[in-house]
Amino acid sequence: MSPLIFIVGSSNTDMVVRTKRIPQKGETILGGDFFMFPGGKGANQAVAAARLGGQVTFVANLGNDLFGENALRQFEEEGIHTGFISRDAVHPSGVALISVDESGENSIVVASGANNFLAPAQVEASLENAPPQSIVLIQLETPIDTVAATARMAKHKNLQLILNPAPAAKLSDEILGSVSVITPNETEAALLTGISVTDERSAAKAADFFHQRKISTVIITMGSQGAYVSSENLPVLYPYKKQMQLTQRLPETASMVLWQLLWLMVWKWTALYNLRMLQRPFP
Repeated sequence: MSPLIFIVGSSNTDMVVRTKRIPQKGETILGGDFFMFPGGKGANQAVAAARLGGQVTFVANLGNDLFGENALRQFEEEGIHTGFISRDAVHPSGVALISVDESGENSIVVASGANNFLAPAQVEASLENAPPQSIVLIQLETPIDTVAATARMAKHKNLQLILNPAPAAKLSDEILGSVSVITPNETEAALLTGISVTDERSAAKAADFFHQRKISTVIITMGSQGAYVSSENLPVLYPYKKQMQLTQRLPETASMVLWQLLWLMVWKWTALYNLRMLQRPFP
């Protein structure tokens, strides 16, 4: 029986235009193909965890508009429990406007909308009756007061808390002290620890900073170098090639691949629960 997974976070609609080059300031250019994808760090986590077999509850705030309606329908189709997703009658759903040029460089503007109004009370209500051994995931695309309330609630109920500290921001010791697993990239780790993470040695120093704050498992993603994992005196740099072997059957969306990999690592090193990965490729 898989544990209950509560994901508190953002939901956006990504609107992407392919273009030969990114426009300069004040310039209008003609683009190419246009795509619309579901996005947001919270939504990506929820879908990835659900497709791996988790019993997922997503706690989010959507606008009362077409984007929110489409997102809600997609979550339900993924088997995600949506009872704690609220519909905001005042603020629109979050969107990200993305331009991608021929070399793969991009320019992104995010309008967070209703994500900025996910309230602490909504999180507290969702976790009030969470059973023991439940797992809570948070990111930093919702108000910091809501992040702090989630951390306090998880600690109060002795729930495992996994933090993806993105977008990068300074965090209080109160929040960090409630975290069981943290998954920063090099930039986020440097901001939180003051240590420039460039290689395995510096990643180990950053991991020690987190361990001193009672975070038991640290996963630092390091781009082409792979991911540095430190848990219970078991530090290891997982090379990028090994990651690709693990994720070769997973979706092309980079963030989804990353979260599949992080889930595999978290489950292996912390033994928080015993889920079987669904043996089917993503559509």
